[in-house]
Amino acid sequence: VLTLGQYLRPSPKHLPVVEYIAPEQFDYYGQIARQKGFLHVASGPLVRSSYHAADFHPVRR
Repeated sequence: VLTLGQYLRPSPKHLPVVEYIAPEQFDYYGQIARQKGFLHVASGPLVRSSYHAADFHPVRR
């Protein structure tokens, strides 16, 4: 499982956002990850590490 998301500054006490990534760029990153062999990829500006975690089931090889 690979999750790719945008850092969002939770408060003024935290580090500022350096760059906002366009949703289309996240789509591109997701395509690359799938080409590299990742079976489950969630890639988008609001994706978090627990994003739909219950939907992913381990696959035995």
